[in-house]
Amino acid sequence: MEEWAEVRRLHRAEGVSIKEIARRLGLARNTVRAALRADAPPSRERGPRGSLVDKVEPQVRALLAEHPKMPATVIAERIGWTRSLTILKDRVRELRPLFLPPDPADRLEYSPGELAQCDLWFPPVPIPVGPAGQHGAARVLPVLAMTCGFSRVTDAVMIPSRKAGDILAGMWEIIGGWGRCPRTLVWDREAAIGGTGKPSVEAAAFAGTLGVRIKLTPPRDPESKGLIERRNGYFETSFLPGRSFVSPFDFNTQIETWLTGVANARHLRSIGATPAARWTADRAGMVALPPVAPQVGLTGRIRLSRDYYVRIDGNDYSVNPAAIGRFVDWIATPALVAVTCAGQIVATHERAWASGATITDPEHRAIARAMRTELTATRDRARRSTRSHTDGHVVALRALPDYDALCGVNFDPAPDPTVTEPTATAEGQ
Repeated sequence: MEEWAEVRRLHRAEGVSIKEIARRLGLARNTVRAALRADAPPSRERGPRGSLVDKVEPQVRALLAEHPKMPATVIAERIGWTRSLTILKDRVRELRPLFLPPDPADRLEYSPGELAQCDLWFPPVPIPVGPAGQHGAARVLPVLAMTCGFSRVTDAVMIPSRKAGDILAGMWEIIGGWGRCPRTLVWDREAAIGGTGKPSVEAAAFAGTLGVRIKLTPPRDPESKGLIERRNGYFETSFLPGRSFVSPFDFNTQIETWLTGVANARHLRSIGATPAARWTADRAGMVALPPVAPQVGLTGRIRLSRDYYVRIDGNDYSVNPAAIGRFVDWIATPALVAVTCAGQIVATHERAWASGATITDPEHRAIARAMRTELTATRDRARRSTRSHTDGHVVALRALPDYDALCGVNFDPAPDPTVTEPTATAEGQ
């Protein structure tokens, strides 16, 4: 290449003759003439070389025609391949697209407020959720992440579990922070949202209250929500390294600060701007929030037993013992647990994110102690007012005048005014 360029420079720029160029560069005159006639730089292409796989390629093609997704290791076993597996894999990689139907992926353009993609991210870092030494004091918790299609604004919040109530509570926290809601919420086949192929009852009620639509992606098709999938990877590479967390609420505080100052403020080549710069237009195209908040959180109904506790997400919470034997309704948000009976609040607790914990209100324990003391006193009074025969028959102790009245006997009749009492005489005295 260097000689070809020098030959052309000497002849065209300096006017050196072919004979002199050949002498200076030590080339044949015909070589110099060929370089001057060429319109393009010289190229040296090596001809195709044979490969050991060429002999078995017809067999490989036959197997791929019948089973296009057959692994290369299985193909090697079927054709009796004993050579290097690498060269066979390379050839199979070249041939496989010829037998698979093309699967094109469109590049989508989103209008303002059109949709937001939702997903759960599980950061591989145990988060402390209880006092030191407590069972399950650190857990890997899910993080709900949502990315808007038009602006690429992303928000995320850690939630206690992947149950429907907790997921919807996280969605409402993010949407409430936005002040408006995208017209479509895209989800994969998350069990609590649409594991059966259609939105669950809780998810449908949530979307209906907001007046939006929940769209489920096809199964095993993560490309359908590639925006949020890439954000999850971005979290692990750019947010997690070098950070430590003392609680889930500390995690939420740190990730909110990072999203506002870094993730949503960086320039994205795909949109040619920062997410924050396009947020105003994106938010304007969204749906206004309804006057009534949707139902979120875990809910349940149970008849309160003598053990005046309700179990919620693996933890036991005490309830006012006055509700024993009656039905109580409970609701658990990520921050609070509330229990009601006939519309009256009978318990409130902070939500425990650990598992196997028992949370007791001292007031409930004092009420239970007072009720047991009163019950014991009542039983003692009843025991003192009864006696038992030798056969174990219990008979109440009755007053003697009761028996006199039963038999019609009066041992103390009222005095008759017509009868005169005899007076005592001196002799009688």
